[in-house]
Amino acid sequence: MFINRKFPTSRLRRLRANSTLIDLVSESSISSNDLIQPLFIKENLKGTEAINSMPDILRYSKESVIDEVEDLLDHNINTIALFPAIDSSKKDSDGTEALNKSNLICESIQKIKSKFPEMLVIADVALDPYTDHGHDGLLKNNYVDNDLTLDVLKSQSLILAESGADILAPSDMMDGRIGIIREALENADYKNTILLSYAAKYNSKFYGPFRDAVSSASNLGTSSKSSYQMSPTNKDEAIHEVAIDINEGADIVMVKPGMPYLDIISLIKNTFKVPTFAYQVSGEYSMLKLAINKGWLHSDVMLESLVSFKRAGADAILTYAAKEISREINIK
Repeated sequence: MFINRKFPTSRLRRLRANSTLIDLVSESSISSNDLIQPLFIKENLKGTEAINSMPDILRYSKESVIDEVEDLLDHNINTIALFPAIDSSKKDSDGTEALNKSNLICESIQKIKSKFPEMLVIADVALDPYTDHGHDGLLKNNYVDNDLTLDVLKSQSLILAESGADILAPSDMMDGRIGIIREALENADYKNTILLSYAAKYNSKFYGPFRDAVSSASNLGTSSKSSYQMSPTNKDEAIHEVAIDINEGADIVMVKPGMPYLDIISLIKNTFKVPTFAYQVSGEYSMLKLAINKGWLHSDVMLESLVSFKRAGADAILTYAAKEISREINIK
């Protein structure tokens, strides 16, 4: 008996028949040029040391980080973001060490740029690695004072630019800091120094391992950064933050964290059409990496998570897995 079936005219599975076809019609892809490797540099360290809360991630000495930068270049990673873990004796309430032209991060930038001028170096602009209270700004009556902090961030930015940083990344979330820093850079003839603004940085619980890595967790204690970092409940506010930073002179904007805020990445990219970065933060990385190492998840979930950033509209991604993923995609 003949049954008259109506077959579908659109068979989407035709384009999934093999890996070559799948790659041919791929809408989103990742290359090594999309990946930025964050690096932790620790004072008074010889060699390297593990970070317990970040599987397979190390702290480097000023000397050993040079070898790591060379290895990153060999793995086609051309941009790094540096974060200092300074000696606790140098931390104070005003973050004074941030303004020392010979501090850990300034010396490291100079050495890296001297040996590998082709490596793009992003320098963090914030005070939390330098303060004994763990906040990103100066405290006044136990409250982070916005305008007092701006003066210090301006000075810190000029010192980092003088040291040779290609990109300054204010991560503090103080109001008006992009305009103040941009004006200072222009006046000091650092016109070509790029500003990568942590424009939509949320008061997230995913930052814990990072704070361990730079030794600020114990300083911050139970204190909250909710008075300056964005509430995780807000979307429209992200648009407001980004618009202000672009108008004040930001060249690139960033969303942090990444995967829990894919909607924000997409919204910002579609709204402003400017270079938009995302940060796969320490908590995101660690939970995936731990599950991979224990065999609970397939190793490909790391790459899958980064593809979701690209699909959402991110132009580049800061991820602790940058070298690992670059190796993987180039082998494939």
